[in-house]
Amino acid sequence: MNSNLFVNEIIVWPSQSPNEKDLNERTLWIDEGYVIAFVFDINAEQGFPEIRNISDILEALSNGTASKQKSDPWARVIKDENLTARTIQVRDKRWHIIESIIEQEPAIYYRHLRGPLVKKLVENYNTGRKKNRITEKTVYGYLRKFWQRGKNINALLPDYENSARKGETKGASNQKRGRPRKDAKEKEIGEGINITDEERKIFKTAISLYYHTPKKNTFKTAYELMIQHFYQDQLLIDDNHGKSKIASREAIPTLGQFKYWYKKEQSDWQKAATSRYGSKEFNLNHRAILGNSTNQTTGPGSRYEIDATIGDVYLVSKYNRNWIIGRPVIYIAIDVFSRLIAGIYVGLEGPSWVGAMMALANTVTDKVQFCQSYGIEINEEVWPCHHLPEILLADRGELKGKGVESIIRNLKIRVENAAPYRADWKGIVERHFRTIQGYTKPFVPGDVDVDSMKRGGRDYRLDAKLDLHQITKIIIHLVREHNTKYLENYNCDEELIADGIVPTPINLWQWGIANRSGKLRTFPEDIVKLNLMPTEQATITAKGIKLKGKELYYTCERAEIEQWFSKARSNQLSKAEKKLAVSYDPRKPEFIYIPSQDGRSFEKCRIIDPSGKYLGKTFEDIEYLAQYEAQQTQKHQ
Repeated sequence: MNSNLFVNEIIVWPSQSPNEKDLNERTLWIDEGYVIAFVFDINAEQGFPEIRNISDILEALSNGTASKQKSDPWARVIKDENLTARTIQVRDKRWHIIESIIEQEPAIYYRHLRGPLVKKLVENYNTGRKKNRITEKTVYGYLRKFWQRGKNINALLPDYENSARKGETKGASNQKRGRPRKDAKEKEIGEGINITDEERKIFKTAISLYYHTPKKNTFKTAYELMIQHFYQDQLLIDDNHGKSKIASREAIPTLGQFKYWYKKEQSDWQKAATSRYGSKEFNLNHRAILGNSTNQTTGPGSRYEIDATIGDVYLVSKYNRNWIIGRPVIYIAIDVFSRLIAGIYVGLEGPSWVGAMMALANTVTDKVQFCQSYGIEINEEVWPCHHLPEILLADRGELKGKGVESIIRNLKIRVENAAPYRADWKGIVERHFRTIQGYTKPFVPGDVDVDSMKRGGRDYRLDAKLDLHQITKIIIHLVREHNTKYLENYNCDEELIADGIVPTPINLWQWGIANRSGKLRTFPEDIVKLNLMPTEQATITAKGIKLKGKELYYTCERAEIEQWFSKARSNQLSKAEKKLAVSYDPRKPEFIYIPSQDGRSFEKCRIIDPSGKYLGKTFEDIEYLAQYEAQQTQKHQ
């Protein structure tokens, strides 16, 4: 805005002679009445602030005899972590010397008042000092820097242009350093510029602003942004027709110079990469890989890794194949030593405690019976695992909280949580997820397709054909295939090599059981499930035991003997007697379980389902049906 003047703005007064440079004055102070302003030449080696009438400046701006400089050559973002300790020490010392007088505005700008202020400052500073004394000339030099370079503490940073020591960068000189350019005689190219301390400061600031940031700009982009920000005056010039064009390359540093000085001064790669990618992504994708997960185990059951992924496929309801109920969440628990998949769970709830616990419960399930429930016949040798591990490694979100205490206390499993964004700590199971998605995606209808979001693209959800039972069956087949697969990158130790073991998960598991067992743990399957299954509050009603949040009713032998339901109808039960905690399997809504007080037994309750419409369904199917029926009721009303 040329209609106003502000402190720290730079006013450019064009030179009247081609042999003279333009006068660039920084506005240091404006009086409250908006009548006068003190300005200072930002390129002056001598001199002091001068007074100008604001009206004269505004008139010059209005008629074009003066203009505001769009970019301040000294305006930079400078972080202390990018400065040397020596540089910070010098800057802070200068600041403490002049701090007391620069705040005395406008007195510091008037010659007759400034002299006594500086003289008194020097006397006070030198009192009692025999060394490191200062002079009035030194103070005036600091004041000029402060006024010229933006009136902030970093304006006092030292210039070490010509004070290089052995092993340090040499100062600038008039002669162009480096290999001469082949086309240096061309006017548009020129010889180029030398890189001084000032240029390196700009480089350092540009790296901080444009390269070491989460935006992950390319090096060339960072260079171009630096030129636009710090070399705008040199970059654009007006030709004879009043149009802007790119200035000569001789006025700006090259990409090669920018890259050379970055590599030369970048001593801490880890710090630089962390600032660019963030500490989480650096640990995941850029840190050194000096070990592997297998080194942390002694045999089968030493450690299970467990994690979840959302399947790239949409599923339909068993009730109505036109109802799309969502994408499956696949949990896998894998033995680190053998790579054998010890347990799985496929559900529709998001990655959560419930899903993780159901996968862990599956690790102790008899896999022959488990596969039979999905119409798959196997021998125990194909999937022999029905054990708990010594250590369980999972994400913080899934195994962090009060629920994990029951695992530690009742099942004697040591639980470890991976740090945020550290999927490499569960690298084995993470890699297997990519394998699963790769196998299923090309062949399963309803798979997620990013191209479908384009205009005219078909909605891939409409192709969904599989229900939760069918996708689980596919995952079981993939697990069977994996457990017999040759592991190309498995690091066999000397014992495995001596015994001639072919590294497949089944072979490694069986060899480990025979030679390194002792970590596997067995618990009664029902007790494990009782500890791991989700728990909900249920209510005894006249219709049966009602599970909270679900329109499902259950009964059991004990309830019928003790006449719970007739008592509830006759209000013979107190409010506390009507409430009880129950556990349930999300995949099998036909049953819920009432744990005993000692936690060693339970009462199994069956669903009241005369029509059989809930048989073989999941809770998700039943809840979707309830929502649909409620919607139809509202429509008819």
